[in-house]
Amino acid sequence: MDIRQKLNIIQKLSKLTQVQLADRLNVSFPTLNSWINGRSQPHSKKTEVIDKLYLECTGQKIIPKNNLQAKKDIILKKSKKFPNIIGNIKKRPDIFDQFILSLTYNTNGIEGSTLTENDTAAILFHNITLKNKDLIEHLEAKNHQSAMEYLFSNVRKNYKITEKFILELHHILMNSIRADAGRYRIHGVRIVGANVPTANYLKIPVLMRGLVAEINRKQEDIISHISKIHSKFEQIHPFSDGNGRIGRLIMTTMFLGANLPPAIIEKKQKQFYYKYLQQSQQKEEYDLLEDFFCDSVLNGFEILEG
Repeated sequence: MDIRQKLNIIQKLSKLTQVQLADRLNVSFPTLNSWINGRSQPHSKKTEVIDKLYLECTGQKIIPKNNLQAKKDIILKKSKKFPNIIGNIKKRPDIFDQFILSLTYNTNGIEGSTLTENDTAAILFHNITLKNKDLIEHLEAKNHQSAMEYLFSNVRKNYKITEKFILELHHILMNSIRADAGRYRIHGVRIVGANVPTANYLKIPVLMRGLVAEINRKQEDIISHISKIHSKFEQIHPFSDGNGRIGRLIMTTMFLGANLPPAIIEKKQKQFYYKYLQQSQQKEEYDLLEDFFCDSVLNGFEILEG
């Protein structure tokens, strides 16, 4: 298989535009276009990057256990430099606001928001109403900011998550958007674009009680634990809407409770995030998702250390 074919498969599976794919490969649009049309060939280092991306997109990438463990060791080492990460974030308004902005922009972008990062900042910090943007997108941004503020006002090291806490996050997130804000769904639902069955709505209360108990069990490998919890929560899909955002808010709470920064899952990486999440749900294989979350936590450290 030649480079042109691999690039076409990558683009088809990742659903990235050529501009987005060029950004992912760290090359210009004309360069990528030249490769796709067979006018030129990438040099060896870029060929390796394309091959790696091809394996990721087709689900053939294998994360060597020692590589994954090395990332976890780096995260643990960084964590030890900050005995109180929650306190560090809360006492630095610039860092706190950057986390609020990055998490809000990216989590809503993953769900389809058209707001740019600058748009999001204008809405969050300057209460500006953008005339060319839908009111719902304004509400989604402001509500997520409020949910994050609620989260930070409650979370502490070794924080015990409750159903009440999760339902309140959903109530804040969906305030003035959905009539069932703060309540579990009472109907069936499908995850669009995923061949993953969701829970029968009659079983949701029992499943959520079980999940909350599992969340709060002490685990040695927090990355592995959070990956499995996130996978299970998204498959239960307990709400009519907002499950992805609530799942990531729960993840943020768990990371902070383990003295780690929030994981910044970037909007531009959403196709890989979804692919690894689905693989964990369909095959109970978590290495790719764990590796992805390690990189996302390291993104959080960049904000914390900046």
